[in-house]
Amino acid sequence: MRESSSTWVRNRNIVRHTPKTLGSVSQGVILGILVLVIGLIYVTQGTKATSYDYELNEVDDKIAELEAEIEDLALERARLTSIAAVETNEVAATMVDATVSGYAE
Repeated sequence: MRESSSTWVRNRNIVRHTPKTLGSVSQGVILGILVLVIGLIYVTQGTKATSYDYELNEVDDKIAELEAEIEDLALERARLTSIAAVETNEVAATMVDATVSGYAE
């Protein structure tokens, strides 16, 4: 006994499933959340860049401060070595101390 109906075939389902899709409201909500998350990521990255900029400025200020201190120390070393050189110089040892003989009027 064989049936000629094509709807009742062995090992086949006769129920058709429709694919489930999101509604327009759900798609709008998901899109809004994605835009919000991307905006937050953008803002946090901008904040990080600004904080790095402040740290770099602090480091640059410290470097400038240390370079000025190095220059001051080099001048002090030059002054002290010149005083030591004058004290051991024979010509400077035979010189007379300077005194004020008078003022011009």
